[in-house]
Amino acid sequence: MDTILCDELLQEIFHRLPLSSSSAVSAVSKRWLRVHRSSKTVLSLRLSPHNCTPPSLSTFLSHFPFLSSLSLTSPAVPDGDTAAFSDRLLLSAASSCPSLRHLRLSTGPISLFPLLSLSTSCPHLTSLSISLSRPLSLYWLALFHSLKDLFVVFTGEFVSDQFDSCFQQADAELKLETLGLTGIRQGDFGFAWLWRSCKKLKKLQLRSCEGIGDDASPSSFVNCLKGVEEVELRTCRTIVDEILLKLAENCTSLMSLLVYDGGSREGLRQFISRSRCDLQKLDLRLPLDLENNHLLAVAESFRGLSSLRLQSCCLVTGEGLRTIGLAMSYRLEELALINCDVVEREPGLLTTLGQCLRRLRKLDLSYNEMLVDKEFVSMIASCNYLSELKLRGCKGLTNAAMVLISKSCKNLESVDIMYCGGIKAEAVELFVMNCPRLRRVQVEESKISDVARSRASSKFIEVVV
Repeated sequence: MDTILCDELLQEIFHRLPLSSSSAVSAVSKRWLRVHRSSKTVLSLRLSPHNCTPPSLSTFLSHFPFLSSLSLTSPAVPDGDTAAFSDRLLLSAASSCPSLRHLRLSTGPISLFPLLSLSTSCPHLTSLSISLSRPLSLYWLALFHSLKDLFVVFTGEFVSDQFDSCFQQADAELKLETLGLTGIRQGDFGFAWLWRSCKKLKKLQLRSCEGIGDDASPSSFVNCLKGVEEVELRTCRTIVDEILLKLAENCTSLMSLLVYDGGSREGLRQFISRSRCDLQKLDLRLPLDLENNHLLAVAESFRGLSSLRLQSCCLVTGEGLRTIGLAMSYRLEELALINCDVVEREPGLLTTLGQCLRRLRKLDLSYNEMLVDKEFVSMIASCNYLSELKLRGCKGLTNAAMVLISKSCKNLESVDIMYCGGIKAEAVELFVMNCPRLRRVQVEESKISDVARSRASSKFIEVVV
């Protein structure tokens, strides 16, 4: 068999095998190991400073000549020299993988020199995820001519006068379309240049940020917002209101907005009332800041909304959600009420929403622990077009809920019933056997019987445990 199959045919076979078969394939023979490695384009490694040195990493990576995506993760170096270790790893990856397009390093902060080497060694790099320590320097971005997606975590203490102010005057034409930044401090230099140079930005993600840069940054920040379509603001309480106001005044292209754990009631209200965009997706986790009047304003201002996701919004009542349901009955295709106690406080709410939202394709009711069969069943009976259903952590649901899902949701392709203690193995088995379009199910391994596993395999259903 080893001599009958040519390398190209072996590679095609390897591509079609599940990931779980990789170790078995590699153990057949040295030839199969070589062919298997040469067929790999994606690789994720967790490294240890104790048993992985940069030379050994270079040698290992040289066996994967067609690698296009690489992820390296490493714990902190015991002696504290994490930056030097990270630099050496990056240099090894850059020299060994010239065809890289996606690189993610969760290994500690990177210094300037390895980044300069990376820009030369991997000219086709389109996605980069790294950590940088202060003082900050961002001008190296101008050397990455193919980079479209950038994710940076900023670490270290704030340092005044940390950036060459002369360089800020020289704008670059960055091709960045997605920009994710974590840990910006108020007063950080260099961001005015970055904002001015991001003229093609489509997606902006800010996490745990206290500011958007030094005093020159706010005026420059507006430049990168004009064509933005997606914005995510996570734990950025001190700057959320400022950014939302700038979005409302300067961005008409915004289609998706996510705000978690930040902002104020008035800031959110101002954005909703002033915005001129055709928002289609709204995702909010604002336990103490989201109220009914916000939902009423959303129903009035964003008629084209197709996705509404709410998490832990304890001040919202059924009145606001019913208004949303009535106003968007013909547009809303995704609804998430995650850990929202209004589901438990107001009997009949889910029934009303199910009757209103007849075009619903995705429903997420995860972590509503007190949700019972009667309330859930009354909604799901009207949701005949669901393709995705998430019930993770709904401990009050029982086997009866699964029976009705299989009867009512004939178009269901994906379901998450992880940590639903009342749903037993026998119900999962019947569900897998009777749901005609099912392609993915997430459930505890203990609830997958041999019959269910065999049936899932024959119907090409992915079982995630």
